[in-house]
Amino acid sequence: MPELPDITLYLEALEQRIMGRTLERVLIGGPFLLRTADPPLSAAFGKRVSKLRRIGKRIAIGMDNGIWLVLHLMIAGRLHWSEKRKQPDGRRLLASLDFDAGTLTLTEAGSQKRASLHLIAGEAALSDLDPGGIDVYRASLAEFGAALQSSNHTLKRALTDPRIFSGIGNAYSDEILHRAQLSPVLLTQKMTDEQIARLREATRAVLVEWTGRLRAEARGKFPENVTAFHEGMAVHGRYGEPCPRCGAKVQRIRYASNETNYCARCQTGGKLLADRALSRLLREDWPRTLEELEERRKT
Repeated sequence: MPELPDITLYLEALEQRIMGRTLERVLIGGPFLLRTADPPLSAAFGKRVSKLRRIGKRIAIGMDNGIWLVLHLMIAGRLHWSEKRKQPDGRRLLASLDFDAGTLTLTEAGSQKRASLHLIAGEAALSDLDPGGIDVYRASLAEFGAALQSSNHTLKRALTDPRIFSGIGNAYSDEILHRAQLSPVLLTQKMTDEQIARLREATRAVLVEWTGRLRAEARGKFPENVTAFHEGMAVHGRYGEPCPRCGAKVQRIRYASNETNYCARCQTGGKLLADRALSRLLREDWPRTLEELEERRKT
Protein backbone atom coordinates (compact mmCIF):
# COMPACT_ATOMS: atom_id res chain seq x y z
CA MET A 1 0.00 0.00 0.00
CA PRO A 2 1.40 3.42 -0.88
CA GLU A 3 2.33 5.18 2.35
CA LEU A 4 3.31 8.74 3.29
CA PRO A 5 6.57 8.90 1.26
CA ASP A 6 4.84 7.43 -1.82
CA ILE A 7 1.81 9.71 -1.51
CA THR A 8 4.13 12.71 -1.11
CA LEU A 9 5.86 11.84 -4.38
CA TYR A 10 2.54 11.35 -6.17
CA LEU A 11 1.38 14.79 -4.99
CA GLU A 12 4.61 16.45 -6.06
CA ALA A 13 4.34 14.83 -9.50
CA LEU A 14 0.68 15.82 -9.83
CA GLU A 15 1.42 19.40 -8.82
CA GLN A 16 3.83 19.71 -11.74
CA ARG A 17 1.34 18.22 -14.20
CA ILE A 18 -2.22 19.12 -13.26
CA MET A 19 -2.18 22.16 -10.95
CA GLY A 20 -4.13 24.90 -12.72
CA ARG A 21 -5.08 22.55 -15.54
CA THR A 22 -8.61 21.70 -16.65
CA LEU A 23 -10.23 18.33 -16.01
CA GLU A 24 -12.06 17.49 -19.23
CA ARG A 25 -13.61 14.14 -18.32
CA VAL A 26 -13.38 11.07 -16.09
CA LEU A 27 -13.94 7.54 -17.39
CA ILE A 28 -14.67 4.75 -14.90
CA GLY A 29 -14.11 1.10 -15.82
CA GLY A 30 -14.32 -0.57 -12.42
CA PRO A 31 -17.90 -1.07 -11.20
CA PHE A 32 -16.94 -0.67 -7.53
CA LEU A 33 -14.42 2.17 -7.84
CA LEU A 34 -16.76 5.16 -7.55
CA ARG A 35 -18.23 5.16 -4.03
CA THR A 36 -20.43 8.28 -4.25
CA ALA A 37 -23.35 9.37 -6.44
CA ASP A 38 -23.84 12.98 -5.39
CA PRO A 39 -22.36 15.19 -6.71
CA PRO A 40 -22.04 13.49 -10.12
CA LEU A 41 -18.70 13.15 -11.88
CA SER A 42 -19.80 15.74 -14.42
CA ALA A 43 -19.69 18.38 -11.66
CA ALA A 44 -15.90 18.37 -11.97
CA PHE A 45 -15.74 18.49 -15.78
CA GLY A 46 -14.42 21.71 -17.25
CA LYS A 47 -13.07 22.86 -13.87
CA ARG A 48 -9.49 23.73 -13.01
CA VAL A 49 -7.39 22.03 -10.34
CA SER A 50 -6.80 24.54 -7.55
CA LYS A 51 -5.64 22.34 -4.64
CA LEU A 52 -3.85 19.08 -3.96
CA ARG A 53 -3.82 17.50 -0.53
CA ARG A 54 -2.93 14.33 1.35
CA ILE A 55 -5.67 12.96 3.62
CA GLY A 56 -4.00 10.08 5.46
CA LYS A 57 -3.18 7.69 2.61
CA ARG A 58 -5.67 9.35 0.27
CA ILE A 59 -4.92 11.80 -2.54
CA ALA A 60 -7.38 14.69 -2.78
CA ILE A 61 -7.65 16.74 -5.97
CA GLY A 62 -9.55 19.98 -5.41
CA MET A 63 -11.34 21.78 -8.24
CA ASP A 64 -12.00 25.53 -8.42
CA ASN A 65 -15.74 25.01 -7.80
CA GLY A 66 -15.23 23.30 -4.41
CA ILE A 67 -15.51 19.73 -5.73
CA TRP A 68 -12.93 17.21 -4.54
CA LEU A 69 -11.90 13.95 -6.19
CA VAL A 70 -10.45 11.72 -3.48
CA LEU A 71 -8.48 8.62 -4.45
CA HIS A 72 -7.62 5.81 -2.05
CA LEU A 73 -5.21 3.36 -3.69
CA MET A 74 -5.43 0.69 -0.97
CA ILE A 75 -2.95 -2.18 -1.40
CA ALA A 76 -2.59 -2.66 -5.15
CA GLY A 77 -3.78 0.63 -6.66
CA ARG A 78 -1.25 2.73 -8.56
CA LEU A 79 -1.31 6.00 -10.51
CA HIS A 80 0.24 6.60 -13.92
CA TRP A 81 0.65 9.60 -16.19
CA SER A 82 0.41 9.60 -19.97
CA GLU A 83 0.24 12.25 -22.65
CA LYS A 84 -2.11 9.95 -24.56
CA ARG A 85 -5.68 9.22 -23.55
CA LYS A 86 -6.48 5.69 -22.40
CA GLN A 87 -9.73 3.77 -22.16
CA PRO A 88 -10.38 1.87 -18.88
CA ASP A 89 -10.92 -1.86 -19.40
CA GLY A 90 -12.40 -2.58 -15.96
CA ARG A 91 -9.84 -5.30 -15.34
CA ARG A 92 -6.54 -3.65 -14.46
CA LEU A 93 -7.10 -0.11 -15.72
CA LEU A 94 -10.02 1.13 -13.62
CA ALA A 95 -10.18 4.86 -14.35
CA SER A 96 -8.75 7.62 -16.49
CA LEU A 97 -8.86 11.32 -15.65
CA ASP A 98 -8.34 13.36 -18.79
CA PHE A 99 -6.80 16.79 -18.26
CA ASP A 100 -5.90 19.30 -20.92
CA ALA A 101 -2.24 18.45 -20.21
CA GLY A 102 -2.47 14.65 -20.24
CA THR A 103 -4.19 11.67 -18.63
CA LEU A 104 -3.95 10.33 -15.10
CA THR A 105 -4.85 6.64 -14.90
CA LEU A 106 -5.57 4.37 -11.96
CA THR A 107 -4.65 0.70 -12.18
CA GLU A 108 -5.13 -2.05 -9.62
CA ALA A 109 -3.48 -5.44 -9.81
CA GLY A 110 -5.17 -8.61 -8.61
CA SER A 111 -8.76 -9.76 -8.44
CA GLN A 112 -9.72 -7.94 -5.23
CA LYS A 113 -10.60 -4.40 -6.28
CA ARG A 114 -10.34 -2.25 -3.16
CA ALA A 115 -9.26 1.13 -4.54
CA SER A 116 -11.87 3.86 -4.30
CA LEU A 117 -12.84 7.24 -5.71
CA HIS A 118 -15.05 9.64 -3.77
CA LEU A 119 -16.48 12.80 -5.29
CA ILE A 120 -17.42 15.27 -2.57
CA ALA A 121 -18.31 18.94 -2.24
CA GLY A 122 -16.64 21.27 0.25
CA GLU A 123 -14.02 21.20 2.98
CA ALA A 124 -16.41 19.82 5.60
CA ALA A 125 -17.17 16.74 3.53
CA LEU A 126 -13.45 16.33 2.86
CA SER A 127 -12.64 16.37 6.57
CA ASP A 128 -15.16 13.56 7.09
CA LEU A 129 -12.83 11.26 5.12
CA ASP A 130 -9.88 12.03 7.40
CA PRO A 131 -9.35 9.15 9.89
CA GLY A 132 -7.88 11.68 12.30
CA GLY A 133 -4.31 10.47 12.76
CA ILE A 134 -1.72 13.07 13.75
CA ASP A 135 0.90 14.46 11.37
CA VAL A 136 4.17 13.12 12.79
CA TYR A 137 6.14 15.96 11.23
CA ARG A 138 4.16 18.62 13.08
CA ALA A 139 3.35 16.87 16.34
CA SER A 140 5.33 17.85 19.42
CA LEU A 141 6.81 15.15 21.64
CA ALA A 142 3.91 15.58 24.06
CA GLU A 143 1.33 15.30 21.26
CA PHE A 144 3.10 12.27 19.79
CA GLY A 145 3.18 10.53 23.18
CA ALA A 146 -0.45 11.34 23.93
CA ALA A 147 -1.60 9.90 20.60
CA LEU A 148 0.59 6.81 20.99
CA GLN A 149 -0.71 6.03 24.48
CA SER A 150 -4.34 7.00 23.88
CA SER A 151 -5.07 3.26 23.87
CA ASN A 152 -3.06 0.21 24.86
CA HIS A 153 -2.03 -1.45 21.58
CA THR A 154 1.12 -3.12 20.34
CA LEU A 155 3.53 -0.69 18.71
CA LYS A 156 3.01 -2.24 15.29
CA ARG A 157 -0.74 -1.81 15.51
CA ALA A 158 -0.51 1.73 16.88
CA LEU A 159 1.86 2.94 14.15
CA THR A 160 -0.35 1.55 11.39
CA ASP A 161 -3.65 2.78 12.85
CA PRO A 162 -4.78 5.74 10.68
CA ARG A 163 -6.80 7.09 13.62
CA ILE A 164 -3.55 7.50 15.59
CA PHE A 165 -0.86 8.31 12.99
CA SER A 166 -1.37 9.66 9.49
CA GLY A 167 0.09 7.86 6.49
CA ILE A 168 2.11 5.03 8.07
CA GLY A 169 1.53 1.45 6.95
CA ASN A 170 3.06 -1.99 7.11
CA ALA A 171 6.34 -1.28 5.32
CA TYR A 172 7.53 1.89 7.03
CA SER A 173 6.33 0.78 10.47
CA ASP A 174 8.82 -2.12 10.21
CA GLU A 175 11.60 0.29 9.29
CA ILE A 176 10.67 2.73 12.05
CA LEU A 177 10.64 0.07 14.76
CA HIS A 178 13.97 -1.30 13.59
CA ARG A 179 15.49 2.19 13.59
CA ALA A 180 14.14 2.79 17.11
CA GLN A 181 15.24 -0.70 18.25
CA LEU A 182 11.82 -1.41 19.70
CA SER A 183 9.75 -4.60 19.66
CA PRO A 184 6.68 -4.59 17.40
CA VAL A 185 4.66 -6.21 20.20
CA LEU A 186 5.65 -3.79 22.96
CA LEU A 187 2.47 -2.36 24.48
CA THR A 188 2.22 1.39 24.08
CA GLN A 189 1.11 2.12 27.64
CA LYS A 190 4.15 0.28 29.01
CA MET A 191 6.61 2.48 27.14
CA THR A 192 9.02 4.76 28.98
CA ASP A 193 9.45 8.43 28.15
CA GLU A 194 12.82 7.61 26.61
CA GLN A 195 11.30 4.95 24.35
CA ILE A 196 8.57 7.33 23.19
CA ALA A 197 11.13 10.00 22.35
CA ARG A 198 13.24 7.44 20.51
CA LEU A 199 10.23 6.24 18.52
CA ARG A 200 9.23 9.77 17.53
CA GLU A 201 12.75 10.55 16.35
CA ALA A 202 12.93 7.30 14.37
CA THR A 203 9.48 7.86 12.82
CA ARG A 204 10.37 11.30 11.51
CA ALA A 205 13.85 10.25 10.39
CA VAL A 206 12.69 7.18 8.45
CA LEU A 207 9.88 9.01 6.64
CA VAL A 208 12.11 11.96 5.74
CA GLU A 209 14.91 9.67 4.59
CA TRP A 210 12.71 7.51 2.37
CA THR A 211 10.85 10.45 0.90
CA GLY A 212 14.23 11.84 -0.13
CA ARG A 213 15.39 8.50 -1.50
CA LEU A 214 12.25 8.00 -3.58
CA ARG A 215 12.41 11.58 -4.84
CA ALA A 216 16.01 11.05 -5.96
CA GLU A 217 15.06 7.79 -7.71
CA ALA A 218 12.17 9.43 -9.58
CA ARG A 219 14.40 12.26 -10.89
CA GLY A 220 11.42 14.45 -11.66
CA LYS A 221 9.56 11.75 -13.59
CA PHE A 222 6.13 10.48 -12.59
CA PRO A 223 6.67 7.71 -9.97
CA GLU A 224 5.89 4.47 -11.79
CA ASN A 225 7.58 1.88 -9.56
CA VAL A 226 5.69 2.43 -6.32
CA THR A 227 6.15 -0.65 -4.15
CA ALA A 228 6.25 -1.64 -0.50
CA PHE A 229 9.64 -3.29 -0.99
CA HIS A 230 12.74 -1.21 -1.68
CA GLU A 231 16.40 -2.06 -2.01
CA GLY A 232 18.09 -0.60 1.02
CA MET A 233 15.32 -1.25 3.52
CA ALA A 234 16.66 -2.58 6.79
CA VAL A 235 14.09 -5.30 7.59
CA HIS A 236 10.85 -4.96 5.63
CA GLY A 237 10.61 -7.72 3.02
CA ARG A 238 14.03 -9.05 4.05
CA TYR A 239 13.09 -12.20 5.98
CA GLY A 240 16.10 -14.48 6.38
CA GLU A 241 18.58 -11.81 5.27
CA PRO A 242 21.17 -10.27 7.61
CA CYS A 243 20.22 -7.26 9.70
CA PRO A 244 22.36 -4.31 8.49
CA ARG A 245 23.02 -3.30 12.11
CA CYS A 246 24.03 -6.59 13.79
CA GLY A 247 24.10 -9.28 11.09
CA ALA A 248 21.47 -11.54 12.66
CA LYS A 249 18.85 -12.94 10.30
CA VAL A 250 15.69 -10.90 9.94
CA GLN A 251 12.65 -12.65 11.43
CA ARG A 252 8.93 -12.32 10.74
CA ILE A 253 5.45 -12.64 12.20
CA ARG A 254 2.85 -13.63 9.62
CA TYR A 255 -0.82 -12.81 10.04
CA ALA A 256 -3.60 -12.77 7.42
CA SER A 257 -2.07 -11.30 4.23
CA ASN A 258 0.54 -9.23 6.08
CA GLU A 259 3.76 -9.88 7.90
CA THR A 260 5.93 -7.97 10.32
CA ASN A 261 9.68 -8.11 9.81
CA TYR A 262 12.05 -7.44 12.69
CA CYS A 263 15.51 -8.20 14.06
CA ALA A 264 15.31 -10.24 17.23
CA ARG A 265 18.78 -9.25 18.39
CA CYS A 266 18.22 -5.51 17.89
CA GLN A 267 14.57 -5.24 18.86
CA THR A 268 13.44 -8.02 21.20
CA GLY A 269 16.54 -8.95 23.18
CA GLY A 270 17.01 -12.09 21.11
CA LYS A 271 13.49 -13.39 21.71
CA LEU A 272 11.62 -14.84 18.72
CA LEU A 273 8.05 -13.65 18.31
CA ALA A 274 5.48 -16.23 17.24
CA ASP A 275 2.29 -15.57 15.35
CA ARG A 276 -0.76 -17.07 17.01
CA ALA A 277 -1.38 -19.92 14.57
CA LEU A 278 2.22 -21.15 14.46
CA SER A 279 2.88 -20.89 18.19
CA ARG A 280 -0.40 -22.71 18.92
CA LEU A 281 0.61 -25.48 16.52
CA LEU A 282 4.15 -25.93 17.80
CA ARG A 283 3.55 -25.06 21.47
CA GLU A 284 6.61 -26.14 23.48
CA ASP A 285 8.50 -26.94 20.28
CA TRP A 286 8.51 -23.26 19.28
CA PRO A 287 12.10 -21.91 19.61
CA ARG A 288 12.19 -18.97 22.04
CA THR A 289 15.55 -17.44 21.13
CA LEU A 290 17.83 -17.04 18.14
CA GLU A 291 20.22 -19.53 19.72
CA GLU A 292 17.48 -22.19 19.96
CA LEU A 293 16.48 -21.51 16.37
CA GLU A 294 20.05 -21.98 15.13
CA GLU A 295 20.40 -25.20 17.12
CA ARG A 296 17.18 -26.56 15.58
CA ARG A 297 18.44 -25.73 12.11
CA LYS A 298 21.71 -27.55 12.73
CA THR A 299 19.92 -30.73 13.78
